[in-house]
Amino acid sequence: ELRGKFSLEEWINLLIQSLGFNPEELGERNRLFQLVRIISYCENNYNLIELGPKGTGKSHVFSEFSPHGILVSGGEISLAKLFVNNSNGRLGLVGYWDVVAFDEFAGKGKKADKSLVDVMKNYMANHSFSRGTDQITADASMVFVGNTSKSVSYLLKQANLFDDLPAGYQDSAFLDRIHFYLPGWEVNIIRNEMFTGEFGFIVDYLAQVLKLMRFQDYTDLYRPHFELDSSFSTRDKDSINKTFSGLMKILYPHREVSKEEVGRILHFAIEGRKRVKSEIYKLDPTFDPVHFRYKDLETGEVTDVRTPEEIRYPHYFKHFDEETGTAAGSPVPDQAVSTPAASPATAATLPSPDHISIQENQSGVSYQRLFSAHLAGAKRIELQDPYIRKAYQIQNLIEFIQVIIAVKEEGEDVAFHLITGSGEIKLSEIEPHFKELSDELLSLDIRFTWEFNETIHDRFIRTDTGWNITPGRGLDMFQFYSRSSFSLERASQEARLCKGFEVTYIRQ
Repeated sequence: ELRGKFSLEEWINLLIQSLGFNPEELGERNRLFQLVRIISYCENNYNLIELGPKGTGKSHVFSEFSPHGILVSGGEISLAKLFVNNSNGRLGLVGYWDVVAFDEFAGKGKKADKSLVDVMKNYMANHSFSRGTDQITADASMVFVGNTSKSVSYLLKQANLFDDLPAGYQDSAFLDRIHFYLPGWEVNIIRNEMFTGEFGFIVDYLAQVLKLMRFQDYTDLYRPHFELDSSFSTRDKDSINKTFSGLMKILYPHREVSKEEVGRILHFAIEGRKRVKSEIYKLDPTFDPVHFRYKDLETGEVTDVRTPEEIRYPHYFKHFDEETGTAAGSPVPDQAVSTPAASPATAATLPSPDHISIQENQSGVSYQRLFSAHLAGAKRIELQDPYIRKAYQIQNLIEFIQVIIAVKEEGEDVAFHLITGSGEIKLSEIEPHFKELSDELLSLDIRFTWEFNETIHDRFIRTDTGWNITPGRGLDMFQFYSRSSFSLERASQEARLCKGFEVTYIRQ
């Protein structure tokens, strides 16, 4: 009942603080990933896998959060310890715990007992296993976490996103039991400033509340509004339903939720299942093709779901898209990446009016990719962004100016004017930085001027060549990244994760 007194953002922030993290250091999508990790505590028989680089806190929740779960180190475990010891009839871990998490599950050199894999497949599908002549039912969720050794692009090109698992677990039937693949490469690497000292729920209390919700079903919240595509298999539907239900229990325990938010969570749940299925399809092409989409029952609009890595590297999904009938490069509402961002060389040759959307946590985006083709040849450029005042925002401005320097014609003079606001910061603290920058740019034939206007809200980039560009977040489009002198993210915008935003290109 008290959940209704919180806004969604306030509630999520409270939950994230309860997990020990500072929500201000995490993007919206990363906060959601943290909550996906605890679905296994409120959803019975939920099967989750998270693979990604080291240091992202994959095992933190399962070792510290709840007294109802256990973290098995090493990723190697016997059939007797996990299910039942046939010599004495003693039940294994799944008979005593709500969540069994396997740490360091990845590793090609590790051996997987075939009989264990077979029993796990049966348990993950039917929630039961044999003890002698008896059939034992259990509701423990299973979570598999491990480190990847290669980049996402390498795995997509050379193998698949399950390639780091032991060979025995790269079984399409086993993997088909996974409900959600959490992309660990999108999760922030843990830094000291990410931890919080603010208030949150006592974790034992929160863990007990989640335990009491394990057998409740919240899937009825999307059915009045949306319908899954008929091509989904029963396992696909079960996977999506469990993820959706788990997130609804965590985010909306009081069941009061808008249709828009229902659609957002359903979309996210489908994405996690698609990541599983598209990789299985590479291992076993005999699986029936699936259209990962859903329909709005009120408007009839059909929405296709694509993962961020599919948008970033569409050419590696061509075979899967041909089988499912979805064009890898076709625009999808709220997720499309069009010519300017995806193909700078083509855009530089012949830029045209366009509208693009960048997903949160997407990488490979830069000012050069977004704006260089449209700034080329301009003699006068005007940027309006109300938030160029703090050190990192001024650094964004410098990186934008670097694009102007790169595309301007040699020997030509460019006038660059900035309109911004000072906010709570005194002008005397900002203007010296602008003055220093202006003096440096004179030697590069760029005349930098600025003005402060505290009433502006819109962001735009205008050129004397007729371009009117509207970047939804202005220059502040990147999530927090390491400012270390040895950080690649500091040197390359394309290595950074983005916030979600849209850009409109209009030529007058």
